[in-house]
Amino acid sequence: MTKKLLSPIDNAPLILFRICFGLLLACEAFGAILTGWVKNNFIIPKFTFSYIGFEWVQPLPGNGMYIYFAFMGIFGILVMLGYRYRLSMSLYTLLWTGAYLMQKSSYNNHYYLVLLICVIMIFLPANAWFSLDAKRNPKIKNTAMPYWCSFMMIFQVAIVYFFAAISKLYPGWMDGSFINLAFHGSPYFKHAASVLGAHWFQLFIAYSGFGFDLLIVPLLLWRKTRTTAFIGCLIFHLFNSIFFQIGIFPFLALSFVVFFYPPESIRKIFFPKKPILQDDAVVSRHANVLKYCFIPYFIIQLALPVRHYFIKGDVLWTEEGHRLSWRMMLRMRHGMVQFKVVDKKTNVEEIYNYHKVLTPKQCVFVQSKPDGIWQMAQYIKKEYEAKGQSVRVFVNCKVALNDDAFMTFINPETDLASAKWDYWFHNEWILLYDDNGNLIP
Repeated sequence: MTKKLLSPIDNAPLILFRICFGLLLACEAFGAILTGWVKNNFIIPKFTFSYIGFEWVQPLPGNGMYIYFAFMGIFGILVMLGYRYRLSMSLYTLLWTGAYLMQKSSYNNHYYLVLLICVIMIFLPANAWFSLDAKRNPKIKNTAMPYWCSFMMIFQVAIVYFFAAISKLYPGWMDGSFINLAFHGSPYFKHAASVLGAHWFQLFIAYSGFGFDLLIVPLLLWRKTRTTAFIGCLIFHLFNSIFFQIGIFPFLALSFVVFFYPPESIRKIFFPKKPILQDDAVVSRHANVLKYCFIPYFIIQLALPVRHYFIKGDVLWTEEGHRLSWRMMLRMRHGMVQFKVVDKKTNVEEIYNYHKVLTPKQCVFVQSKPDGIWQMAQYIKKEYEAKGQSVRVFVNCKVALNDDAFMTFINPETDLASAKWDYWFHNEWILLYDDNGNLIP
């Protein structure tokens, strides 16, 4: 196996992917500015919900985040052109990581996937052909790459699809109820209500979505079903792009297909003037990078999606172990929350109006996400401390999944101002229920 991973193959798929990926990175960055995403998530908010432990990663003041994302867009173009590739890819990765950690009110799985692919691409020789770097420095020009470069991408996308399929094995997905809610929230529903509102179609989408995630990688790997599977990819991802409007993810997912086709086929179609790979082709195999970097990396990637099995409670309810686990578009989550502030000295109570400091999207985040609720309590505590008051913060919160009934989510007797956030295990102030809706002590 090691010998095969280190064997040389035509690098056409990687070169084509670099071009597509760089273009998508630029579109994501510039699109975030043009669509108002940067404004709504970094400029307008008085503060952002950074990832816990990374509160020091904060947006630039004023209109600085516009410049921040403009630089990202420029680096994306440079990656596409292959100009000072590793530096451009590294800087984009650094800036994207910062933007990712700064806020999670608009969390999306594809933001995490982009981050992972950026990290992988730093280490790959994606500028060895059809790049400005190769033109400037012919010494780096090469028509080959070790097979593990393609294998890395295939394995990464296989992880995404496999865990996306496994996570769908719950009643809310398999009975079509989530799909029903998602379709009703689509701007296209009123134009195609007779189809999108039909239960048989919702079940078809639910089961085909599960089947697609589970089987698409094996079908792309098998030569006899590869082209049919690719057509299925086109239909599936374009449907998602149109009806669910999930940014660049459908196109990023489609771009991975280049690694499943024979490299020679990619070369003939997209780089017809590229020399044919010779039998005596030599590549820098970077066996140590594979052994000491990517093997641990993939062990982590396989561990993160299963960590919720070791945390008490259902991840659909608690959200603990939800992120970084490819649990994509699985449920609708609704919440109602009230923050009660109690002065420690006088015991005077007041209801905190969080709407005055949060944007509408942040309010939705705080109403149902446990880390958002905890962070909001910490924010309230600091706000009162700045005025010289020491307070306790209690929360009345009810949450509903899909069309289920609202149930109390946070223990109303817990002072969240003094509660600690458990990074690895269950936070006991998140209430748990059995299958019959009875509170678990």
